Amino acid sequence: MRPAARASSSDEAGHHRVGRVAEKRFLLWDIDQTLIDTGGAGRTAFAAAFAAATGVPMREMADPAGQLDPHIFADTLELHGLTYDAAGYAHFAGLLAAGYREHAERMRTHGKVLEGVPAALKSVLHRDGVISTVLTGNSRAGAEAKLEIFELAGYLDLAVGAYGEDEATRAELVPRAWQRAERRHRIRFDPARTLVIGDTPRDIAAAHANGVEVVAVASGRFSQDELRTAGADFVLPDLTGFDLSHFG
Repeated sequence: MRPAARASSSDEAGHHRVGRVAEKRFLLWDIDQTLIDTGGAGRTAFAAAFAAATGVPMREMADPAGQLDPHIFADTLELHGLTYDAAGYAHFAGLLAAGYREHAERMRTHGKVLEGVPAALKSVLHRDGVISTVLTGNSRAGAEAKLEIFELAGYLDLAVGAYGEDEATRAELVPRAWQRAERRHRIRFDPARTLVIGDTPRDIAAAHANGVEVVAVASGRFSQDELRTAGADFVLPDLTGFDLSHFG
């Protein structure tokens, strides 16, 4: 069974889109292989959480590139002849976030913040009319753990981000982020003023499904040519010299 979206939380229930369209830019950053590389420690934490949650040692892991964590967990369960349920995922997700923190020193030693990332995030942090957050397949707890370990959390408004457990597909995360930002800022965000920054074809597809442009960064497993073929609006080798005025 594939994961479904979680029920809306009480602070989102009954939300109606406000009428005034924002002049603000809304930036949605992917995390893994866009901002950071965990250097294998993320997989180690996943394997430990999987074994603890299921009682079965992880022999292999489903492809994580651009996937939501509930789907990675479900697909990895299937590889081991196990079935998915929401309660099991919630238990696993808690163990995984705790595991990231337990492996924090290994992450910092073997992993890294990717090229150009601190300067890119700093360049928009206090820029007038810009809101910067995440759109990620990680759970919120997992995303916060990773970003805190690599000292990037302070550059992002994580309260308005969209996370792997929020919706059933990555494309649906974009409207979820708009919804949270609209509630917080009391303005409606325009797709033309929104920008996704990611490293996989799934990031590109999710953005385009919502009329949003994408800066694709070849800092993960996909080359610049592969990202162009997937339809990226802009392609960079990494985030060195990132300048928001060049996009959109």
